[in-house]
Order: sequence, then C-alpha cells, then structure tokens
Amino acid sequence: MTTLTAKEMIALVEDSYFYNVDNKNLDATLDCFTEDAELTVQTAHVTHRGHAEIRRMFGDFMRDIPLIYHGDFGHVVDVDKQLIASQFLARNELADGSEVAMRNCNFFVLGDGRFAKVTIYMSGENPLV
Repeated sequence: MTTLTAKEMIALVEDSYFYNVDNKNLDATLDCFTEDAELTVQTAHVTHRGHAEIRRMFGDFMRDIPLIYHGDFGHVVDVDKQLIASQFLARNELADGSEVAMRNCNFFVLGDGRFAKVTIYMSGENPLV
C-alpha cells in the first residue's frame, strides 16, 4: 500500500487533481481516484460512487463550465492517517460570461496514494450534479 508524504499529498490535491480539473483533463482527473471512490458534495446532499459516476459528473462539469479555476490553497495534513483538508478559492466562468466565486473546503481520505473518499463543502450553488 502506498503512503504519501505531506508534500506528496499536497501535490496530489493541487498539481494532479485541481490542475487537471482546471485544464479539463478528464482521464487524468479520474486517475486521482480509487476505482471504488466516493465523492460527496455534503452541502448539496449529492454522492457519486465509483469511476463511472465520478467520470460522468466531471465530464458534465468540464463540458458545461467554460473556465474553471481553483487556487489560493490552504491545507491541513495528517500523514499517519492519510487525510488532507484543503480550503481554496473556486472560480467558474459560465457560458453567459458571468462568474461565480466560492470559498470551498474539501476533505480527502487517501487509499493507496489516491482519493478513496472526498467530501466537499461549497459556499454556493453546486455545479457538480
């Protein structure tokens, strides 16, 4: 079983996951998740389970949102338990040219160096349906 360092966990979140979401690299985004991963948007009471559901959700999001940005990260890491909490700015430019900005927080549980469970708390409307 792969155990990541704090630096590797932060890189997984910022440089692999959010980088690939922002650049609409669907396969690379999905590679960040275990096959049986669970992604929950807690504030919207929505859960996606497994690669097929997560792929569909991100595929729709990447198709529907012209510009996706995540940045201004802050992290709290527990290496022993392979947990990372990340607070960040999420900014989306919509098809009509308007922009939505939120301060969100994600909680990641890692399994074998990838996300086994992600819980998302959004400060605005959920675009991950």
